[in-house]
Amino acid sequence: MEKRTVCLFNDSFPPVIDGVANAVINYAENIEKKYGHAIVATPDVPGADDSGFAFPVLRYPSIDTRRLVGYMAGYPFSPEIAGRLSAERVELLHTHCPVSSCFLARSLRDVVDAPLVLTYHTKYDIDIAKAIRGKALQAGAIRALVQNVSACDEVWVVSRGAGENLRSLGYEGDYIVMENGVDLPRGSAESNAVLAATKDYDLPRGVPMFLFVGRLMWYKGIRIILDALRKLQEAGTDFRMVFIGDGADGAEVRQYADELGLRGRCFFTGSITEREKLRAWYTRADLFLFPSTFDTNGLVVREAAACGTATVMIRNSCASEGVTDGENGFLIEENAACLAAALQRQCAVPETIKQVGSNAQQQLYISWETAVSRACERYEIVIDNYRSGRYKKHNKPFDGFLKSQGELMEVLAGVDRIHDEAIAEIRREHLRQVGDLEERNAEMRRHIRKLEGDMHQVREEFKKTCEAFWQNTDRYL
Repeated sequence: MEKRTVCLFNDSFPPVIDGVANAVINYAENIEKKYGHAIVATPDVPGADDSGFAFPVLRYPSIDTRRLVGYMAGYPFSPEIAGRLSAERVELLHTHCPVSSCFLARSLRDVVDAPLVLTYHTKYDIDIAKAIRGKALQAGAIRALVQNVSACDEVWVVSRGAGENLRSLGYEGDYIVMENGVDLPRGSAESNAVLAATKDYDLPRGVPMFLFVGRLMWYKGIRIILDALRKLQEAGTDFRMVFIGDGADGAEVRQYADELGLRGRCFFTGSITEREKLRAWYTRADLFLFPSTFDTNGLVVREAAACGTATVMIRNSCASEGVTDGENGFLIEENAACLAAALQRQCAVPETIKQVGSNAQQQLYISWETAVSRACERYEIVIDNYRSGRYKKHNKPFDGFLKSQGELMEVLAGVDRIHDEAIAEIRREHLRQVGDLEERNAEMRRHIRKLEGDMHQVREEFKKTCEAFWQNTDRYL
């Protein structure tokens, strides 16, 4: 395999971190180690420090959309990056986001004369629905996204479910499944590391301990977990449950757990970024619970498998791809009753849980080294197809700017602008009301001063009248 220079694009990158940013880091590190040279192009973020990476990071101008979508939206025109990538002789462009990063990559494709690969990681329609209000705006954003995806030379998805989701949005082209890897080594953590990580929590030996790792968002199936635990508690089954992670719904999740009376058995650690500490928690758990139908790849399932811990997940979900019930995982229907029944059943046979976890470790685990090796093998085919003219010609992004990325960026900017205008209008109305109130107060003060003047005049006239009266009275006395 030849050494290649590859440019990776993504809208999120440290200090903004998520699963896709982690994937880009692992791609870059493994390409740099073994397969050639990697460059990362990503939007500028205030305070970003890229000095610790073993590969160059090119930052380009951005719009602050963190309030809407949690990351910076890059402005997809950068002559500086175009010049740098031309000088670096980039042979392949790989974008991991179908929005502004993809548009930038499209605009650079002709400049560097290299093929463009896109990896579709997550269900962007759900993210768009959360960020943008209004069906028409959402439809415009999704249409722009699909046009961006369709303009790439080759499309990869991280699972069959991710591909089906992309199809549901209107994408009609081909795609291949290219799975992500796991950056935890295969094998359990040392016992002293497990003790150090878990010592502050009441986790008695012999009592089943369940684990969830991820963002605390209701759409990840957390309500199903809590309702199932309530059923276990009512049945008299002892257990411990640990949630690792933070999220926008975190406060509600904690409150709901308290309302169900789970305090003392249910613990929330917050986010844990130390990978060895997280590995210790996976090792300590008896079962990993992941009843999510949102996730397209379920990397946490493979992280648990790396440590020999089996997962309970929803049947036919993306996370359950490659899982056989009772062999390398446990599959349930998407409800609390089924989860509670599965936990009761499996906790009665701890040896079965251990064997299924061992099977998962052997069958589900994929390292990032393996994942990137497969990707780089495919890179060779993509480059050969491109140079042989096997890919159809795509319109330049500028030809359809107002229909594709421009539409999406305008939607995002428009939503932000509407938000700002609404706030400004509220402030103006407040000032108008304050102004009206001050005007009324001023008018009232003018009336009071007039009344005070009138009263003074009346008193003076009354005084004069009284004096005249007593003067006339004196003449008669």
